[in-house]
Amino acid sequence: MRLTLTTLVLIILTSTAAQAQTPSTEELWQIIQQQQAEIDALKNKDAETDQQLEETRKQVSTNILRVDATGAAIDSLARNRPGGSSWTEKTQLGGYGELHYNNLDATNNDNDLNEIDFHRFVIYFNHQFNDDLRFFSELELEHSVAGEGKEGEIEIEQAYLQYDLDDNHVIQGGLFLIPVGIINETHEPNTFYGVERNSVEKIIIPTTWWEAGGGIGGGYANGLNWAVTATSGLAMTDNYQIGKGRQKVSDAAANDPAYTARLRYTGIPGLELSATYQYQVDANQGASTDIEAGQLMSAHMVLNKGPFGLRALWADWQFDGDGIEAAGADNQSGWYVEPSFRFSPGN
Repeated sequence: MRLTLTTLVLIILTSTAAQAQTPSTEELWQIIQQQQAEIDALKNKDAETDQQLEETRKQVSTNILRVDATGAAIDSLARNRPGGSSWTEKTQLGGYGELHYNNLDATNNDNDLNEIDFHRFVIYFNHQFNDDLRFFSELELEHSVAGEGKEGEIEIEQAYLQYDLDDNHVIQGGLFLIPVGIINETHEPNTFYGVERNSVEKIIIPTTWWEAGGGIGGGYANGLNWAVTATSGLAMTDNYQIGKGRQKVSDAAANDPAYTARLRYTGIPGLELSATYQYQVDANQGASTDIEAGQLMSAHMVLNKGPFGLRALWADWQFDGDGIEAAGADNQSGWYVEPSFRFSPGN
């Protein structure tokens, strides 16, 4: 009984304490109003923050537009200003020179040679108009002095436009080098051995050989490329020398054009294989029947493995015509094989 009474007293005290802690209806209303006020304040603060963020975003966007506009204006000025960086970055100026010294003792003393000659001075000027269109040119002075009675000549060897049809195909027009042989298109002095260019690519392939006209070509990732051109042709005379038949696009007779096709493969590092065929209806531009149709077939190989190199080339001309056949010059051909070892100073 005593335990029960104590328990009852505790229960009564606990109930009384709980009742004392329970807020009244007015107090609950005040609490709700206070909480609502805090919620409204937070909403207003969020709205202000959003407004500030929006104004900041607009300001940043305006600044970006201003920067873009300024950059575009500067770019435009640079492109249009003579000497501007954009123009200079798209333009290339280069060249090379060859000073030759020959000292030869021949079996026939009449062929002895002891001379020094500034054989060539060449200037390149190239320009990239846009991603697809570009210009190439090459101006050459031969034998130091040109003029009446002088040994030298001033010649334009290249001046043509090239346009990309797509990633793999190009067209070109103007005055350009014929796609034949090893050194006709790339004939700088460090691309061949010896003081003078080899005889086959001077006599049979008359390097440097350029004509005027147009062409189309293609190159692919597997290393295969091709080129087809229609150009001015040779105008050989009764001396039947191919090199003398080059007109160099100087008031050149254009009665009968020449058509050239070249196929080349460079898909294996260090290896180049190439073949060229050219056909000309009349190799002396109708001047006589001494020389008529002419066709050239040429093939070459270039192999480079470290310092070791090997070049081989064959070229053959077949001509029709009474005079050239009677002179035994209707078939002119040549070939060479050139092994090499390149020494590199310091290695």
